[in-house]
This record gives sequence, structure tokens and C-alpha cells, in this order.
Amino acid sequence: QVQLVESGGGLVQPGGSLRLSCAASGFTFSSYAMSWVRQAPGKGLEWVSDINSGGSSTYYADSVKGRFTISRDNAKNTLYLQMNSLKPEDTAVYYCAKVDWYGTMYDYWGQGTQVTVSS
Repeated sequence: QVQLVESGGGLVQPGGSLRLSCAASGFTFSSYAMSWVRQAPGKGLEWVSDINSGGSSTYYADSVKGRFTISRDNAKNTLYLQMNSLKPEDTAVYYCAKVDWYGTMYDYWGQGTQVTVSS
């Protein structure tokens, strides 16, 4: 079965960095686009970033552009999110999500990893 397992979250001071990982299994990882989505306390889901199946195309929300970098290692079936210059407003649970074959929806989600940016 499909599994997505995030890791790498934690508490970091403003201006700091974290690298999130998402280990994928149960499907052909290299064939699917992947995304990072976050949910801040008391708020709805917010799309953060997308990457295509080969890793050659990436997309970012304006709120994270220039600070976050999405990448993937298809040999390791792992998705990454490098987060630099973190701000308190980046505090959220971060989820990785698998995009379906047609590119129209997320069909699987990880359990999420908490990122807290605070001094």
C-alpha cells in the first residue's frame, strides 16, 4: 500500500533552517508529481510547493518563494523541502502529498510533521 512518511520537523528560531523529508513506498515514486502542503494552527490547508515526476520543474507559493526549495531523489524514493530564512508565520504541520496520475488531485497524504518557528 502507498505510504508517505514525513520527518525533519522541529523547533527552530526565526531565520533558521530545516530540511523536511518524505519517504515514499508502495508506488512507482519516479512516475508521479509530488507536493508539500501545510496547515497553520487554526487555519486551512495551504499549498506550498510542487515538483514534477523527474524533478525538472518546481513551483512555489509566493509566501515561500526564494526561501524554500523542493527536490526529490527518485533513486531513494524521497521528497525533500529545504526551508531557509524561516519566519514565525511558517509555523504549521507540513504534509507531503502524492499527485494522482491525471494531475488533478492529491490521492495520498503523509501524517505530517510539525514545524515551529519561535524564539
